[in-house]
Amino acid sequence: MKINSPPHVGYAVATIVVAAGYTFYWMAIFEEGVSMSKLDLVKKYRSYYTSKRVPEIMEFGMVSYLSIEGKGEPGGDVFIQKLKALYSLAYGIKKRCKEQGYDFSVPRLEGLWWVDGERPAFDVPRSEWCWKLLIRMPEFVTGELMLFVQSEVASKKKNEVIREIALKHFAEGKCIQILHEGPYADESETIEKLMDFIVDNDLCVNGLHHEIYLSDPGKTEPSKMKTLIRFPVI
Repeated sequence: MKINSPPHVGYAVATIVVAAGYTFYWMAIFEEGVSMSKLDLVKKYRSYYTSKRVPEIMEFGMVSYLSIEGKGEPGGDVFIQKLKALYSLAYGIKKRCKEQGYDFSVPRLEGLWWVDGERPAFDVPRSEWCWKLLIRMPEFVTGELMLFVQSEVASKKKNEVIREIALKHFAEGKCIQILHEGPYADESETIEKLMDFIVDNDLCVNGLHHEIYLSDPGKTEPSKMKTLIRFPVI
């Protein structure tokens, strides 16, 4: 079975802190002093953000995300530029919702990963990796609200990349997932467990390699890092 998903894609998250140094800084700024009544998406959708250390089958319905797409090395200039834009808009939306009495915590960063063509992912340079960076949004965040805040934040920050972000809705349906705990460099071993499970259960991959980054790489030892890895299947 051939899976065109880049190896060790968790490398991207390490570079968020090492190369950019702002992601969780932004989170701390905007979360400070906020009412305890705010919506916590990670707690509300606990099954979406948790997994066992062995492969398991799950089912997921429609979810809304802020999404920005790109191609290039994780941690490279394009990646960091688009990541910064994504977080700027996410917190701009959070701020607007809070002013209207609908506060929420911006949840974990997610990523969809793939490579073009028929080459195995391990043979593809990181500069050719394709990705979509995602941040889940509450159901009350509408397309109209997103576009309003997007224009406002892009103008204020003089950052046209923010205008590339879209509010997307999709359902992955039936999935196989597993929790990877440890260094990103060891992800391939965990993914192999998933692939073996898929073959043993007569399933086929039916979507993109999906990762949810559960740990702050700036505060967590590599051996304790947690990454949820998920593949849609049929």
